[in-house]
Amino acid sequence: MPAAKLAVTIDGPADAPVLVLANPLGTNVSTWSQQVPVLSRSFRVIRFEHRGHGPAGAQSPAPAGPYSIAELGADVLGLLSSLGIEQAAYAGVSLGGMIGIWLAANAPERITSLAVVCTALVPLPSAQAWRDRVATVRSEGMDAIVDMAVPRWFTPAFMKRSPEVVAAAADALRATSPRGYAGCGDAITHVDLRPLLPSVRPSTLVIAGAEDPAAPPVQGATAALGIAGSRLVVIRGASHFAHVEMPGPVTDALARHFSATVPACP
Repeated sequence: MPAAKLAVTIDGPADAPVLVLANPLGTNVSTWSQQVPVLSRSFRVIRFEHRGHGPAGAQSPAPAGPYSIAELGADVLGLLSSLGIEQAAYAGVSLGGMIGIWLAANAPERITSLAVVCTALVPLPSAQAWRDRVATVRSEGMDAIVDMAVPRWFTPAFMKRSPEVVAAAADALRATSPRGYAGCGDAITHVDLRPLLPSVRPSTLVIAGAEDPAAPPVQGATAALGIAGSRLVVIRGASHFAHVEMPGPVTDALARHFSATVPACP
């Protein structure tokens, strides 16, 4: 399957080093809204929409699935090439982090530095649970999974104190193309990133949410142990969307990591 032409948003100085920010499944580029103002001071920040993701009128195409992590990674490489970018730093949350590990292991010459945030290495809680979710989306649409998915993204305390943020996340999930979501869900169903970890060469930061049921801290620890020279940061009081619940600690960790590991543009 040829690479999909992804919808893209670019912020920051045109002559700065490039940093790609990759979204979790069922979200759009606004998920990074609290990181971009800080990171775009030092980096040319590129955000993209996964296949079938994005707000109305700005979605990436959703070819017929299923998709694979390799195909989603090829989409990112195609996007970079279309923009004339040979190398980039990369940070991804959940599905975005899975793609980042694949890229760093299979196209290490393109990735200068890596951060994976709240990223499971295998489908959790099980491959069958993901198959069931994908089947539900294909048969009933996005509304059918909102009440199941969104509470896994945030802690109960955050959902109580920031209902408007939770509602916006639910709206982004509803706006996602069922075909695109299901195709990306198929990719997660079949993923096992553990064999790739020894092949990841870029300097890597692993961030885990202490209360994340979708990618528990043990998953982050496994990733950090498997990637030579990597570092693990666990964010207290955060669930799967740690970058939304605890934007300060996550943004600070990302900024410190990339400032220390990304070479300046010549």
